[in-house]
Amino acid sequence: MDAARKAELKAIEKKLLWLACWTVHNANHLREKGDGLKVGGHQASCASMVSIMTALYFAALRPQDRVAVKPHASPLFHAMQYLAGNQTREKLEAFRAFGGAQSYPSRTKDIDDVDFSTGSVGLGVAITAFSSMIQDYLAAKSWAGERPEGRMVALVGDAELDEGNVYEALQEGWKHDLRNTWWVIDYNRQSLDGVVREGLAGRIEAIFGAFGWDVVRIKHGALQRAAFAEAGGAHLRDWIDTCPNALYSALTFQGGAAWRKRLQDDIGDQGEVSALIDRRSDAELQELMTNLGGHCLETLAATFAEQALHDRPVAFVAYTIKGWNTPLAGHKDNHAGLMTPAQMDGFRQAMGVREGHEWAPGEGLDMSDEAICRLVRETPFFAPGPRRHSADRIETPGPHFLDDKVLSTQAGFGKILDSLAKSDHPLASRVVTTSPDVTVSTNLGPWVNRRGLFARDAVADTFRDERIPSTQKWAFSPEGQHIELGIAEMNLFLLLGAAGLSHSLFGERLIPVGTLYDPFISRGLDALNYACYQDARFMVVGTPSGVTLAHEGGAHQSVGTPLIGMSQDGLASFEPAWLDELSVIMDWSFDYLQRDGDAVHDERTWLRDETGGSVYLRLSTRALEQPMRREDEAFRRGVIDGAYWLREPGPNCEVVIAYQGVVGPEAIEAAGRIGSDRRDIGVLAVTSADRLNAGWHAAMRMRKRGARGAMSHIERLLTKLPPHCTMITVLDGHPATLGWLGSVCGHRTAALGVEHFGQTGTIADLHHHFGIDADAIVAAASELAPGRPVRLAAPI
Repeated sequence: MDAARKAELKAIEKKLLWLACWTVHNANHLREKGDGLKVGGHQASCASMVSIMTALYFAALRPQDRVAVKPHASPLFHAMQYLAGNQTREKLEAFRAFGGAQSYPSRTKDIDDVDFSTGSVGLGVAITAFSSMIQDYLAAKSWAGERPEGRMVALVGDAELDEGNVYEALQEGWKHDLRNTWWVIDYNRQSLDGVVREGLAGRIEAIFGAFGWDVVRIKHGALQRAAFAEAGGAHLRDWIDTCPNALYSALTFQGGAAWRKRLQDDIGDQGEVSALIDRRSDAELQELMTNLGGHCLETLAATFAEQALHDRPVAFVAYTIKGWNTPLAGHKDNHAGLMTPAQMDGFRQAMGVREGHEWAPGEGLDMSDEAICRLVRETPFFAPGPRRHSADRIETPGPHFLDDKVLSTQAGFGKILDSLAKSDHPLASRVVTTSPDVTVSTNLGPWVNRRGLFARDAVADTFRDERIPSTQKWAFSPEGQHIELGIAEMNLFLLLGAAGLSHSLFGERLIPVGTLYDPFISRGLDALNYACYQDARFMVVGTPSGVTLAHEGGAHQSVGTPLIGMSQDGLASFEPAWLDELSVIMDWSFDYLQRDGDAVHDERTWLRDETGGSVYLRLSTRALEQPMRREDEAFRRGVIDGAYWLREPGPNCEVVIAYQGVVGPEAIEAAGRIGSDRRDIGVLAVTSADRLNAGWHAAMRMRKRGARGAMSHIERLLTKLPPHCTMITVLDGHPATLGWLGSVCGHRTAALGVEHFGQTGTIADLHHHFGIDADAIVAAASELAPGRPVRLAAPI
């Protein structure tokens, strides 16, 4: 690196460190005027990462590369985006305030050029591996356009490597021959509560090496390496390499005099090495001992350039000082630390920044505001401008209605996908399926038989080649459209998140569909939330579900998943009972995944459907006798809006049974039995408690804002009921899912559902045990609805 380039990088590094620390200080100043909250963590973490990020963004990265920034380095990220013209001073001044730059980089909340949202610990790291897999998937497809291959880069703290999802991702990456992935580990040896254990670097190197990664240790900077070349330098290197982490941190905080005393005490009078130490002032000795590889721009840039010559995955272990070049450097409490006003003032003076000029881009540098901003903007990574792509929407083929008289929704899902696989519709080529080792048992088998498994290099189906009969015809090839995963559900949702961002990251539309057993959604819930927070677009199918998975026992029977579907932002949740409902929902979902319109409410439902989102289908293995197929527009609209009248209530309705999912037959039977003793019984088929509830709350908010006529879909359905009407809600899940329906118009409600772990038995056993069978519905009507007792016996 020539002197001029080194000077440019040092200027950028200095500016980023100042702006990041000032942004955090200013935010805390604002907080103290308000709610008293003080925010630490960012200043020391930014100082730890500033050299790494400077070398990466301004010497190594290209526009096609994608970066997941360490959460606490967000002020650094916002600062460089500010210099590049992608972030505003106003939002930096409002860092951590309402409407300001986010505490952690966010694709959906920040205006600057965020590749991956981070903040859910470890997930921002792992998703880069799956994004690299998706890049390989696209590169193998004939319909995908030509594009340069990018690297998927994660900036990760050493303490963040405690997260289990990181290692689950490592194993999946090994299975899929991971390429073009860099994880840069900020090895500052300090976590939230203290200093990390000795020997962690060796463990990191062993684990990554075992999974086929190149591991590059960046321990010593150019100053240290030059000192090691002096007479006595080998002794100094040995001392540094064996110094305990906690001691190194403590001496860094204490400064040059402390270094001198400790080195003299430990090394003693060694002649050459003592002279090496004595030749340096305290300030020079402090600079030398803190010149670790992760703070040496020359070393970092050269190392990144060398590793850029191949596409193997690389883990860089970059030794750093937490709080480097600030008064917080090395102190074990600095993660939650914050420079005091006096320290900040001293830091400002040391950086050459005049009071009142803190936000000026060129302040403290030997260049103008325009010159430093131009230098940043003309860097190859920033030169093309924001790097988000878009992709055209693909028309859906329309609902594929099935003719089966008796079938489960899980089997129906498989048959609908199989019909798409048989077709040459443009949407079919964009569907990519995946499952955590339950492909066959979630009915993806027919799709995979027709469309194949994906791998960059073809792998034959040995059983087929050996002429052994098998229902699975599973050969791997670049043309395959199913990505095989191991059993880790976190990896499923990380892959769905990466595939669901394909249109934005790579400019190619994918329709990702993932399946898993419904109770195990909770295993991957953090990654599901993370994917939705990024506005990734995918369909997740939870099946089998509920206590109707009777013979598997309580651990395999989902109870609270309908509430997850209702509460998860960015995810439209459905639980159809019948095949025609499922057909309509799937076709609508394929379009909904692709929408990116304005957040305008549909005044019919008060839902913001044009913004699009992801979809969750809760399906069942319980085979039901199907009603006569319904294809009219009113039916389709009701299914998508969340509910329709299966049996229209009369004007004097005394009881309404509202059901969701596979307890539909019990609701229908109970309505027939109650009908002889109660008037004008209604049966409400709920396909999405989530969408009903969201529309209702949205309409209420709009009425508070002055839109007096705002009325949601569920309000229109229920306002026709007389006040004395009793509602009975029932589903194979938690009763709170539908229990709120009584609040819409003030009807007395009995909410039936499942609240406890199940056990083995038949479906009838468990439905009776939990009180969601026809007898329980009839009993609830008899107890709650006024009038003569309902005859409880089932008709003969």
